[in-house]
Amino acid sequence: MSETIVSKYSTLQQELGASEPFEIAEQEVYLNLVRTHAALSDEVAELFKQHQISQPLYNVLKVVARVGAIGMPSQSIAQYMVARDPDITRLVDRLQKDDLLDRDRDRQDRRVVLVRVTQAGLNLIQLLDPAIWKLHQSQLGHLSPEQLELLNQLLVAARLKP
Repeated sequence: MSETIVSKYSTLQQELGASEPFEIAEQEVYLNLVRTHAALSDEVAELFKQHQISQPLYNVLKVVARVGAIGMPSQSIAQYMVARDPDITRLVDRLQKDDLLDRDRDRQDRRVVLVRVTQAGLNLIQLLDPAIWKLHQSQLGHLSPEQLELLNQLLVAARLKP
């Protein structure tokens, strides 16, 4: 299976115009991940730009929406983000300014700030989700279900070192 993929597509060495092979396989894999991320995320960023939102803002919105009306403590949002962002407060501020999130103090523990998605936030999610799914299918739909599963397994294995 992998020979079909390799021979069908140019190698990273060719894409970058490198005359020498990479020093170590791990370097090539890492650079392939970076290049692939850039290619895929550029299209996603363009979609979000059309709706005046960014990937991190959308990620916060989705994280908060998952918990529903009970809300989520603002300090808990970061642990559920796809990509780490050190400034969750700034992201929540922006989403609140745009009326996509709301926040208030917990009645039982005034130190806790609960963040909730607004109806406008839910409407934006309902608008964007199908477009994002369609984009992901256009980006990765040429891979078989088995290839997608293998890719998922390999990415998890690379991220979760023993």
